[in-house]
Amino acid sequence: MANRSLASRRQTIIAIFVAVGLIFLGRLFYLQVIDDSYELSANNNVLRYVTQYPARGLIYDRKGELLVYNEAVYDLMVIPRQVKDIDTAEFCLLLGISHEGFVTRMKKAREYSRFKPSLFEKQISKETFGYLEEKMYRFPGFFVQPRTLRKYPRPMAAHLLGYVGEVNQSVIDKDPYYKSGDYIGISGIEKSYEEILRGKKGIKIRMVDVHNREVGSFQDGLYDTLAVMGSDLHLTIDGALQEYGEQLMQGKMGSVVAIEPSSGEILAFLSSPTYDPNLLVGRVRSKNFSMLNQDPVKPLLNRAMMGQYPPGSTFKMVNDLVGLQEGVLGTRTHYSCQGPGSSPIRCTHNHQSPLDVYVAIQQSCNPFHWHVYRSILNNPARKNVRENYVAWRQHVMSMGFGHKLGTDLQYELSGSVPEAARFDAIYGKGRWNAMTVRSLSIGQGEILVTPLQLANSAVVMANRGYYYVPHVVRTVGEKDTQRGRFKKVVSSIDPKHYEVVVEGMRQVATMGTARWYQVEDITMCGKTGTAENPHGKDHSLFMAFAPADNPVIAIGVIVENSGFGSTWALPIASLMIEKYIKGEVRRKDIEDRMMNGKLF
Repeated sequence: MANRSLASRRQTIIAIFVAVGLIFLGRLFYLQVIDDSYELSANNNVLRYVTQYPARGLIYDRKGELLVYNEAVYDLMVIPRQVKDIDTAEFCLLLGISHEGFVTRMKKAREYSRFKPSLFEKQISKETFGYLEEKMYRFPGFFVQPRTLRKYPRPMAAHLLGYVGEVNQSVIDKDPYYKSGDYIGISGIEKSYEEILRGKKGIKIRMVDVHNREVGSFQDGLYDTLAVMGSDLHLTIDGALQEYGEQLMQGKMGSVVAIEPSSGEILAFLSSPTYDPNLLVGRVRSKNFSMLNQDPVKPLLNRAMMGQYPPGSTFKMVNDLVGLQEGVLGTRTHYSCQGPGSSPIRCTHNHQSPLDVYVAIQQSCNPFHWHVYRSILNNPARKNVRENYVAWRQHVMSMGFGHKLGTDLQYELSGSVPEAARFDAIYGKGRWNAMTVRSLSIGQGEILVTPLQLANSAVVMANRGYYYVPHVVRTVGEKDTQRGRFKKVVSSIDPKHYEVVVEGMRQVATMGTARWYQVEDITMCGKTGTAENPHGKDHSLFMAFAPADNPVIAIGVIVENSGFGSTWALPIASLMIEKYIKGEVRRKDIEDRMMNGKLF
C-alpha cells in the first residue's frame, strides 16, 4: 500500500517536472520562432535602419531649361532608448538650440517611440553637418540621415510649381508610404504630380558599436534596398515667357495665362503679386509662409485659377455666338445704339448707328449686345424666358465657362454661370425676364470667370469652336505619357458662326479699341474688357489670340483695380504675344511703361 502511494507521488512529481519543461520549451519556441520582438530589440542595439530618401524628380520647361532641382541636407534622428550620458550643453551648442528645445524634442521623440528612430532636428546644413559628424560618437542614440530639398535657379512660377512641406498626420493615416518627418507636395505641380515626383524609398541596415559609431553594413548589404529617384517632368511652360510676364506684372495685382490653342499646353501661368519659391524651402519655410500669408496683397493666392472676376466686354462675343446659333442674330442684323440714357444698357463709345455684329464687337457697343441677349431670352422657339435661359446657359457652359476645365493643377475654381433656379429663388419662378438679368448681356452681374477660363475662351475662338483641356505637364520622364490624356471639348456652337466673331475680334485689333497695340507683321484678334468692381476701381481685361490664321498663342490678362481694358491688360498681352512669336520686344516705350507701372 505504501509502495503504491510512493509510486503515485513519484509519478505526480515527474508529471509536474515534465509539464514545467514543456511550458519552458513551448515558451522558448514561441520567443525564438514565432515572436520576433526580442530579436528585434536585440538587433536594435547593434543595427540601425536608415531610410534612403529618393531625390524628387527634376522639373524642366518646354525648352529643357531647368526650373527645379535638389540640394542635399541632413536630418538628425534620435532613438530615445539609446540616449545615455551625453553632454547636452555641448550638443545644444553644436545645433544652435536651447536646453528647453532639447527637452521638448526628446519628449516628442519618446511619445512617438522609445525604440524607433524619429526626427530630432530637420534640414541641417552641410556646414553644421560637417561639425557634427566629427563628434557623433559622443552622442549615442543620434544619427544623421541624408535627404534633399528643392532649389529654384530662377525665382519664378511659384504658384505653378508649388512647394513641398512636411507631411501631416491625416496623410500618414491614409497612406502607408508616408512616415512622420517625410515631405510631400503641398501645392502646384508638386502636389498634382506627387506620386510621380516622389520616387521610391530605400533602406540601409548599418551595424553600430556601443559608442554609436557605424562599423559597417549588415551582412554586406544583403538586405539593403536602393532608393529610386522620382521621374522628371517636362512642362509646357515657356520659361522665358513666364519670366517676362512676371516682370510686366510687378507692382500689379492680377494674372496672365497663355495657352497654345492647338494642344491646350499652357505657355505662361502667373499670378501677381508673386514670391520667390526659394522662400518656402528649408528651415525658414514656416517663418516665411507666415509672413507671406499675412501680407495684405495676398501673394500666396493663385489668382490664375482661384481669382474670379466679371468678364465684362470680353464676354460679348459669347452672347453673339449663342444668338447666331439660336437664329436670332445674323450678319445683316442691325440695332441702333440709341444713345446714352435711352437704353437700360448704356453705350460708352461714340460710333456709327445702327450697326451690325462686326462693328458692335469692334466698338464694344453695350446696347447692341443687350438687344442680342434679349432676343435670345425672348426667342419664340421655346415656351418662355426660363427655357431660353436654360438653353443659353448650356451653350455658354459648352464654351468652357461656369465649371472647372479639369486642368492638371489642384484647387481650380469653377467661376459662375448661374442656374435658372438661382433667379427663381430670388425673384420667384416665372417672375423674372430678360430685363431682370440684363447685366449678363455685357458680362456683368452674377457671371464670373477665372483668368484660366478667360484665356481658354480665346482658345475656343482661335480654334473656331473647341479646346483641349489646358495642362502644364508635357512629358513624364522620357515618355510622352501625357499625349491623349487631355481631351478635346467641342462647343455646341456651329464652327461657321465663329468666323463672324473672329472677324469682329480682328477689327478690334486693327480698327477698334486695341488698334494702338497691334504688333508689327502679326495680325492679332482680341477683345478688351472693363469689368465693374463693387469693391473699388474697375478691373482691366483683355483676351486675344495670334496670328489670326494658324494661331500659336491665346492669352487672357486681368489687372485688378486698374481701369479700362486698353490701359493695362491690352498692352501687357500684346507684349507677351510679341515676345513669344518674335522672341524679342521692339516696342520699348510700351515695355518700359508696363515694367515701371506700379498700381499698389
